[in-house]
Amino acid sequence: DDVDRAYFAVFDGHGGVDAANYSATHLHVNVGLHEEIVKNPAEALKCSFQKTDEMFLFKAKREKLRSGTTGVCALIVGNQLHIAWLGDSQVMLVQQGKAVTLMEPHKPERE
Repeated sequence: DDVDRAYFAVFDGHGGVDAANYSATHLHVNVGLHEEIVKNPAEALKCSFQKTDEMFLFKAKREKLRSGTTGVCALIVGNQLHIAWLGDSQVMLVQQGKAVTLMEPHKPERE
């Protein structure tokens, strides 16, 4: 289609780099291939985070890996910004020198 899109992500591995590297390699592919990427980018992000997690869990069990990752990504679609995150990674938007709150980070005491 004629819509400009850009994807950015950061993963912070815990207990090793396996999960972070896996997520960096696969999440954007899962987002790009998701059937809702055009109509509902937020749903595509959510489902792709879940799918990538399931894929890594399968690999981790098979290869006896013990690592995890937090992650945050930004998907720009036209003039809209979509943010998705897992764990305590955070996104900060600075607009004209001022911080704009985009999210409430995950904390252990937060449901």
